[in-house]
Amino acid sequence: MQTSTIFLALLILTVVSFILGLRRSHTVSVGHGGVKSLHSLPRHYGYMTALWAGLPALLMLFFWVVFEDKVLYSLVIANLPDSVKAMQESQLGLYYNQVVSFATGNIESTQLNEDQIAAAAYYNSLLSTGNFIKGGLVFAIAIFGASLALQRIRPAFRARNNVETIIKWILFACSFIAVLTTAGIVLSVLFEAMRFFQSIPITDFLFGLEWSPQMAIRADQVGSSGSFGFVPLFVGTLLITAVAMFIAVPVGLMSAIYMSEYATARFRTISKPILEILAGVPTVVYGFFAALTVAPFIRNLGESIGLSVSSESALAAGLVMGIMIIPFVMSLSDDIINAVPDTMREASLGLGATMNETIRKVLLPAALPGIVGGILLAVSRAIGETMIVVMAAGLSAKLTINPLEAVTTVTVQIVTLLVGDQEFDSPKTLAAFALGLVLFFVTLMLNIIALYIVRKYREQYE
Repeated sequence: MQTSTIFLALLILTVVSFILGLRRSHTVSVGHGGVKSLHSLPRHYGYMTALWAGLPALLMLFFWVVFEDKVLYSLVIANLPDSVKAMQESQLGLYYNQVVSFATGNIESTQLNEDQIAAAAYYNSLLSTGNFIKGGLVFAIAIFGASLALQRIRPAFRARNNVETIIKWILFACSFIAVLTTAGIVLSVLFEAMRFFQSIPITDFLFGLEWSPQMAIRADQVGSSGSFGFVPLFVGTLLITAVAMFIAVPVGLMSAIYMSEYATARFRTISKPILEILAGVPTVVYGFFAALTVAPFIRNLGESIGLSVSSESALAAGLVMGIMIIPFVMSLSDDIINAVPDTMREASLGLGATMNETIRKVLLPAALPGIVGGILLAVSRAIGETMIVVMAAGLSAKLTINPLEAVTTVTVQIVTLLVGDQEFDSPKTLAAFALGLVLFFVTLMLNIIALYIVRKYREQYE
């Protein structure tokens, strides 16, 4: 029985357990004066039965799926001849992958030897036996848990407290997984970045003015020592982000003010969803628009007034990126401004202030924390954008603040360094993790600054 089939059957069994718990609570309450005699509502007894049936079985299924491949690998390798076991780890892994590919029907038997064919048959037998045991254990645990819950249903049993306790631990587990995942991401990037800094001094990386990560194969080859200066990438990232924010923040904020304070209900109902459609357009579409329309237009316009404009420029990438980010700033700012209590508007207008003064001196200061959060989200989106920069700004790592020249960003270089089959044993590849680590700290500092601004103005206007 496949894992997906077992999961669907477990869901059905969980729903059945809920119905049985609901009916059991009604049956028990008959001899004690009706439903009012129960400590909790009947649905809480149903929720408790469903949780007792589904949650342990689901955990068991999860751990089985996590460790199934490792167990199968160990059992199949243990059954192979000694000559095969003596292979190197990489060769043994390739040997096992061929066995699994044949067992799943992806390759033909002509590509394998007799030992691999026998191992594939053994793998299939283990897999079928394991699926049978897995399904039996999952259903047995679910039925056992539902039976225990049904036996405990009594008028005095605190089913609601039991359900709330289980839900609380589920929420705690989800939060812990989120924190653990974040820590894992940071540590994985940190460890690889430390390997990079063992080859390249951190001062050369942080303060270097040239970026050329091409490492030569021979020591006497030209450019045998690559340049890993982070500054050109960081300046390019800030330049494109600044251009994007110069477009997105004023247009998005002004659009939000008009939508929330001046636009009619009908116009708002029609125009806001249309503007938010821009947020769902794939970034590669924006990249095509930037490369085929905006960049040639800017180049031709610059040439007409005597300016030298690169065919791929930071200005073109920033303009299109700003258009892409407008919906984020507009939608979030509109929601925050609408969240300001109407009493503040009415009080300001009642004291004789104009709508313009009310917006500038009452609404915007009160909504400033949320607006800063929306702008921060937009900045993070701009810093992390890749496709538009690749297609409109190029891959050239130039140290310049001229938006008419071609530049590149940190994220683009990370993608460039990790394209294709890479071995993580050279500074060229490990540089991607160093870039990711620095970018992480930059975004962290942006969050700290935003929190400081939010707290400062929140204390002022509360």
